[in-house]
Amino acid sequence: MVFHAPAMLGLLYSAEGVGALLATASSGWISHVHHHGRAIVIAASAWGASIALAGLMPSLWLVLVCLVAAGAADMLSGLFRSVIWNQTIPDSIRGRLAGIELLSYSVGPLGGQVRAGLVADRWSVRGSITSGGILCVVGVALIASWLHGFWAYDERTDVHAVRERKLRGENAG
Repeated sequence: MVFHAPAMLGLLYSAEGVGALLATASSGWISHVHHHGRAIVIAASAWGASIALAGLMPSLWLVLVCLVAAGAADMLSGLFRSVIWNQTIPDSIRGRLAGIELLSYSVGPLGGQVRAGLVADRWSVRGSITSGGILCVVGVALIASWLHGFWAYDERTDVHAVRERKLRGENAG
C-alpha cells in the first residue's frame, strides 16, 4: 500500500468531504423518507462499516472509495438528524439543546481520536481503523435496540412532530 506517499494525504483528508458533497447534491430523495430514525441508524451503521472496510482494503484507491462512502453516510445521517431536530424540538428549548449538540460534536470526535491513537499504538493503524468502524456499528445497533421509539420514528405520526407542525401552523396563520 502507498500510505507512505505524502501526495496521497490530501486525497485521504478530502475523501469524506467528497462523499458528503455527493450525498448533499443527490439528497432530493430524502423528502420521500418518513422513518428518519431508521435512516439515521442505517446511515450511522454504513459509516461504521465503511470505516471498518477502509482499514481492511489492500489498496489506497479502495480505501478512498470506502472513505467517500463514509462521508456520504455521515452526511445522510446529519441531514436526517437535522430534520428530526427541526420537526420535534420546541423553539423554547432549542438554544439549550443546540449547546449540548455542539458539545457532542466537539467532544465525540476528540474521544474517538484518542481511542484511535491508543489502539494504533498498542496494535496497528489498520487494527485501529477497522476496530473503530466495528465498534461504531455495534454501538449503533445497541443504541437502536435500546431506543425503540427512535427506530419507529415516523414524521407523519410522531406526537412531537405533529404537535410542532400544528403550533407552527397556528403561529404562521
